[in-house]
Amino acid sequence: MTPVRIGLIGCGRIVQTVHLAILTKLPNARLVALAETDAQRRDEASQRAPDTIALASHEQLLRRDDIDAVVICLPTALHARIAHEALQHGKHVYVEKPLATSLAEARPVIDEWKRANVVGMMGFNYRFNKLHQAAQRALQRNTIGDIVSMRTVFTSAARNLPPWKQQRHSGGGVLLDLASHHIDLLHFLFGTTIDQVRADIHSQRTEDDTALVQFQLANGVAVQSFFSMCTTNEDRFEIYGTEGKLTIDRQRGWNANITSTRSNGSRFEQLRSGLTNVVLSPYLRQRLSAPTSEPSFSVALAHFASAIRDRQLPYPSFDDGYRSLAVVEAAEESARSGQTIRLKGERASR
Repeated sequence: MTPVRIGLIGCGRIVQTVHLAILTKLPNARLVALAETDAQRRDEASQRAPDTIALASHEQLLRRDDIDAVVICLPTALHARIAHEALQHGKHVYVEKPLATSLAEARPVIDEWKRANVVGMMGFNYRFNKLHQAAQRALQRNTIGDIVSMRTVFTSAARNLPPWKQQRHSGGGVLLDLASHHIDLLHFLFGTTIDQVRADIHSQRTEDDTALVQFQLANGVAVQSFFSMCTTNEDRFEIYGTEGKLTIDRQRGWNANITSTRSNGSRFEQLRSGLTNVVLSPYLRQRLSAPTSEPSFSVALAHFASAIRDRQLPYPSFDDGYRSLAVVEAAEESARSGQTIRLKGERASR
């Protein structure tokens, strides 16, 4: 079977530590070339992927006939423009989230993608995390009964950020950086959309780096979320139902943990449940296969290659990227106005 020939655009920190190792070993795919304007980063990437062609610009890469698809890992403010150019060249495109800095930037990308009839996939890799997939199955089986409410936390420790991540206009801020993942996971876990948003956004160390957001799903479920880029590392969902509670803890958990309303809550029961979660954990096996990084990166990129090869619709697609970005913009409007914002019309879908 002919491998999918991939070009990588952007060779920043996460590419050097994550993407290159995956793309050089991806089954049924071959990393042909990489493009990076910074000479030092380009040389470092070439050392990690010596069999690839190193180019100084994305234009050079997009003009190559021996590349079927591109993976875009650039500062957010460049995502939409480079994705649009890649689509115009007929390339399949994988874009690390978010799709753009605004819906106005994203609309031409969506239109060109639908015209080009190629694979357009978003880097919402957490959909491929075993914990979130197990949680989705549990919710589909109605394991915890009717959903009463939900709360989520996604935070990271303060660190030195590149200048573009420190200002919202260039793609920074916690809503684009962290909240966009949880917004997409809400769509994924419940198979529905977000109907209303209310948010408070604060700047602790950099612009818009902390947010408290209330979502209401179209099915009526209320969600409270806290996002921050200047505290501890945490990524957690707690879903409360009439028959129990479902907990997903990507940082410290080994399974989608279900606490039944019929549990006696004894220490023995807690210990037995904890041991069972570790022994039967599909996430443990996934983590062991990728000990130095989030394991869902490799699964997401493999899915991209498979969607191209098998001519299948990918997920999450650019439509999912647009939907997540619409919620981010609604949250920002809410923070400015102090009002609850309802998503409707073109903002809700494209």
